Amino acid sequence: LVRKSDVRSLVLRVFPRLGTVSPWASKASDIAHNCGLPAVRRIERGIRYVVTPNHGILGTKHITAEQLRQIAACLHDRMTETVVDAGFDGAALFASLPGKPVQTVDVLKNGPAALQGANRSLGLALSEDEVDYLNKAFTQLERNPTDVELMMFAQANSEHCRHKIFNAQWVIDGAPQNHTLFGMIRATHAAQPKGTIVAYSDNAAVMEGGLARQFYAAAPSKGTGAPLAYGHGSAVMHTLMKVETHNHPTAIAPFPGAATGAGGEIRDEGATGRGSKPKAGLTGFTVSNLCLDDGLEPWEDDPYGSPDRIASALEIMIEGPIGGAAFNNEFGRPNLLGYFRSYEQTAGGVRWGYHKPIMIAGGLGVIDDRLTHKDPIPPGALLIQLGGPGMRIGMGGGAASSMSAGANTAELDFDSVQ
Repeated sequence: LVRKSDVRSLVLRVFPRLGTVSPWASKASDIAHNCGLPAVRRIERGIRYVVTPNHGILGTKHITAEQLRQIAACLHDRMTETVVDAGFDGAALFASLPGKPVQTVDVLKNGPAALQGANRSLGLALSEDEVDYLNKAFTQLERNPTDVELMMFAQANSEHCRHKIFNAQWVIDGAPQNHTLFGMIRATHAAQPKGTIVAYSDNAAVMEGGLARQFYAAAPSKGTGAPLAYGHGSAVMHTLMKVETHNHPTAIAPFPGAATGAGGEIRDEGATGRGSKPKAGLTGFTVSNLCLDDGLEPWEDDPYGSPDRIASALEIMIEGPIGGAAFNNEFGRPNLLGYFRSYEQTAGGVRWGYHKPIMIAGGLGVIDDRLTHKDPIPPGALLIQLGGPGMRIGMGGGAASSMSAGANTAELDFDSVQ
């Protein structure tokens, strides 16, 4: 729809990132289907902006390419949204993007140099010893690795997934230590395991609970024709708890980054044992100096700067808590607890701070005593994969989360966040 008043104006539209399905679309489409509209395949929404140049503000009545870039940056989140002009064909929103063909990395011809090039271009965060390991392995196999194989190796073997630093042997002042960092953490449980049902072996910890009354939907006996009815009974219920971090995504896109942090924690609680019930959530944030425009503190008068795709501490604290609370609310779980801390300081000639924030997502739940441990999966069992299509969102997240802030390319940083 183009109005007469828009003739001398710039009309921009903000839609979900092309090739993705937005959370809003999933919910809206489900509502349409539940309302008896099965012919509706998907509903998407966009926001229409009309920008009218003002000579006194922009210095011109014509918008330059650079001004257009700046305007677009203010109107959308480049991780989850796309800016288009008035002539955009909406059908592109619903088009499936073709997958990229599998590529090989020529290790047999170029050796470690080929792996180092892939390390940079794919954002694999491989260390020198890992490059040497892969070069030796594929040389012995007498074949070249594919980009898919290298990507999977990088995620599974990343610091984010393997915790190599936490599991490493430490030498302090020349004296080898008896425990790794993880070993030190686990030592407390080994010394006093009383009251623990599950620890360090599943998606969340389970602490001993007690007898509780349950309210549930009771299925009628087969063949009776009786309707579903609610019932109640007693069962031994244990307390389930979990805390994790979602730092890298929150640094790149605070609202969705913190939201998926809370969502991942809810998922982990629900996937503990053979199923549990998440009950209450918490979110916490540690960031660098806030640098409020109207309230600059004396210790904030020396801004250090950060990579342009890293959100500022203020942006994180405005958008992040709302994102975490929003996902909790949409799941039906209240976010009851949290914390906030800022710190940035130059000490010993080094600038310390939390430009890459600490975003903590945690929660409490309950689990039935009969469901605390998973059943063994026998060979030949049927596996069912649940979830949507694999898109260029969250790709390489394990490796990207294991790199220093700003070490990766901007494009790979944005691709790595859900």
